[in-house]
Amino acid sequence: MKTLNYKPNCYSLKLLFLLSGLFFGIPTISAETPQQNVEIVSYTGIVISDNSEILPYAVLSVENTNISTVTNSEGQFLLKVPHSETHNNLLITFLGHENLRIPLTSLYPSGNRIKLKQTSFILPEITVLKQEPELIIRKMMQNRSLNYSSKDKMMTAFYRETIKRRNTNVSLAEAIVEVYKRDYRSALHDMAALYKLRKSTDYSRLDTLVFKLMGGPFNSIYVDIMRYPELIFTSDVFENYEFKVVKTVQINNRTALVVNFHQRPYVTEPLYFGLLYIDVDSYALVRAEFDLDLTNNEEATRIFVRKKPLNARVKTTKARYIIDYRLIDDLWHYSYSRIELDLRINWKRKLFNTYYNTVIEMAATDWSDNTDKQTFRSKDRIRQSVVIQDEAMGFSDPEFWGEFNIIEPDKSIENAINKIQKQLKKRQVENN
Repeated sequence: MKTLNYKPNCYSLKLLFLLSGLFFGIPTISAETPQQNVEIVSYTGIVISDNSEILPYAVLSVENTNISTVTNSEGQFLLKVPHSETHNNLLITFLGHENLRIPLTSLYPSGNRIKLKQTSFILPEITVLKQEPELIIRKMMQNRSLNYSSKDKMMTAFYRETIKRRNTNVSLAEAIVEVYKRDYRSALHDMAALYKLRKSTDYSRLDTLVFKLMGGPFNSIYVDIMRYPELIFTSDVFENYEFKVVKTVQINNRTALVVNFHQRPYVTEPLYFGLLYIDVDSYALVRAEFDLDLTNNEEATRIFVRKKPLNARVKTTKARYIIDYRLIDDLWHYSYSRIELDLRINWKRKLFNTYYNTVIEMAATDWSDNTDKQTFRSKDRIRQSVVIQDEAMGFSDPEFWGEFNIIEPDKSIENAINKIQKQLKKRQVENN
C-alpha cells in the first residue's frame, strides 16, 4: 500500500482544541466606530420551495448593491436595507431552484413567505459530461485570476459559532467581522478585526473539560478554497484524488458541472471527499460541499484537537464544510461558509461518553473597494489563535447589531439567548 507524504496545510490545523485550566490572552476590541445616522428598513420572513419545503442557506441580495444575507437552517431570514436602497429588487437564489426577483417595495416588514420554483431537469449535452474531470480542475485553477478579484477588498461579514453538548447549547458567540481580503493571487494572508461581538459560555455544562474553539472567523476565512487552494488543490492533487463528473445543475440560472472527488485508495492520510460545482462557461468554482475522510480517525482527530486531558480519548464523528460564492460584477466573491464538527469524548473509568457538536458559519453582508491597509493594520486585529468565547461581552442589547445584517438564529439558539438574557436581568436585580 502506497502512502503519500501529505500533511494537512496550516489553514486546516487547530480548528478546535480541548484543554483544562489553560487560557490564552485575548486582544482587546477597539472602540466602536460611530455609525452613520442612516434610516434602516428591516424585513423578516421565510424562504420555501414550491413544494413547501424550507430552504436553508438561501442567499438574498439587494440588486445594484453589495447588501446580502442568508436564511438560517429553518429557512428564516432577516434583511436590513438603507431606506435609500428600497427602490431596488431583491434577488433570492438557491441551488436547484429558479432565481426570483421581487421589488423590495412588495415586501412587508415581517411575515413574508417567499416561494422559489424548482428548476426542471435539463438533459445535459453529452459533450459537457464527457469532459475529462482532470482537465476541468486544471481549467478551474488556471482561471482563478479571471474569475475572482485581482484587487484587495474589504468584506463585512456576520460570524456565528455555537458549541453544543448533546442537544444543549453551552457556548454561543456572534460577531460583525471586518475582513481585509487580499487579491486572490496574493501569498499574504487575509486580515480580520472584530467590529461588534456578543457571547455567552456556560462552562458548568462542560464537565471537567474546558472545550474551546480556536481561530474564530479565520476558520471560515480559510474555507475559501479558491483563496486558499492548498486545503485541497495541492501540487500533487491528482495523485491524491480521483475526480468524476456526475451531472449538471442550474445555479443562479447558470449551468454548473458537479464533480465528485475522493481520495485514492492508497492514500492513508485523512483527506477530503465531496462535490465541486463548477460553472460551465467560466470554469469558476461556485460552490463546494466536502467532508474530511475519517477512516484514519486517530490521524484526523489530531487535525482538530490541540490539547486534551490524559484520561480522555477523542474521536471525530463528523467534519463537514460548505463554501458558496456570489457573482458580483462578473467576478465571484466569498458569500457563505459553514463548518460542522462533531466529537465524541470517551472518558476512562466513566460509563457514558460525552458528545460535542460545533457549527461555525459566516456570511458576507457587504463589500467595499475602500481598502486602507494602514488604517486596518492600526486596529486591534484578531490573531489566528483567537478564542472568541473568552471575550467578556454578553447577550443583552436587543438593538446591538444596529444596521448590520445577520443570520436569523435557529429556534434552539434563540431560546438559549432568551434564557441568557433572563439570567442577566435576574443578576442585575439581585445586584441592585
